[in-house]
Amino acid sequence: MPKNENVGVALALVFGAGASTAVGAAVVFFPSLVKRTSRRVLAASLGFSAGVMGYVSFVEIFAKSTGSFEDAGFDKSDAYVYSTLCFFGGVIAMILLNGVVSKLLGGHDHHHHHDPTGVIPPQDAQEPKNDASAGPGCPCHSDDPVQQLERMQQMAEEIENRSKDGNEESKDAEDDDVQVESDEVVAQKGKESEDGELEGQQRLVHMGTNTAVAIGLHNFPEGLATFVAALADPTVGSVLAFAIAIHNIPEGLCVALPIYYATGNRVKAFLWALLSGASEFVAALLGWAVLANSFSDTLYAVLFGSVAGMMVIISVRELLPTAHFYDPEDTVVTNSFIAGMALMAVSLVMFVV
Repeated sequence: MPKNENVGVALALVFGAGASTAVGAAVVFFPSLVKRTSRRVLAASLGFSAGVMGYVSFVEIFAKSTGSFEDAGFDKSDAYVYSTLCFFGGVIAMILLNGVVSKLLGGHDHHHHHDPTGVIPPQDAQEPKNDASAGPGCPCHSDDPVQQLERMQQMAEEIENRSKDGNEESKDAEDDDVQVESDEVVAQKGKESEDGELEGQQRLVHMGTNTAVAIGLHNFPEGLATFVAALADPTVGSVLAFAIAIHNIPEGLCVALPIYYATGNRVKAFLWALLSGASEFVAALLGWAVLANSFSDTLYAVLFGSVAGMMVIISVRELLPTAHFYDPEDTVVTNSFIAGMALMAVSLVMFVV
């Protein structure tokens, strides 16, 4: 059974993994960094995370589930059966959660059918704040992550251009309007423009916050997984937290950049992204609240088995497919996946030795 003395370390690791969304969200202060994003680096990081999460789930967490069932008094064959049921229970739970997330992202399948074109329609790129159809997105939640990344980079470029010469262009446009139109026409068009801009901003903010909530829900089981793994073995929890932190970084970017694009408020965008990552720490606290009142081997066995299933489905359904989108020729994905497994294997071996 995991020891109480690991609780502090486990909570700290979950906090660090969740807070990594702040790294991605920081692009609202430095949008030029988005344009320098490398597809191969993204592919390698996602492949690495998938390797870590997949290996630890099958080799360590599932084994912990079986061992805990045995410690609870079940014979070896029954313990394996119950661990298997818990594993697939976690898979089903994650699929159901993805269904909820897909509703928040527009009613499409969480990974394979989310509209990748909803960030910046090219024809509207020159009028970012008036684009009501523009919406946020995240590479791991898109049908075409490559196109999504390109649109995020285009968004960052538009933000830079707006900050450099947006005020000057707006003033010139107003002067031209005054020269060619009557006061009544200008007033009417100004009102319509303000109404359209306000509606577009509201829709963008609504979609941005929905994305933040969706990612927050999606991060919930990851926080629970890190906490449970770190309770049993801080070394394993550390590597798992690192892997989760890696793919939390682009999620922070995907929440913050569209909200800033719509509102012009850096702090608001940054805080929404940070909030999406905070769900991991909330999951850890809820897990601790449950376990604190019932430190039983059976409960740990169920949690370990369920968490293993959740981590595997995240790796197979989201991380690896997205990595291959960025690297269709597989120049780095497989090697990164193996590297992730190797790092986790080394950490487990060192713990045993």
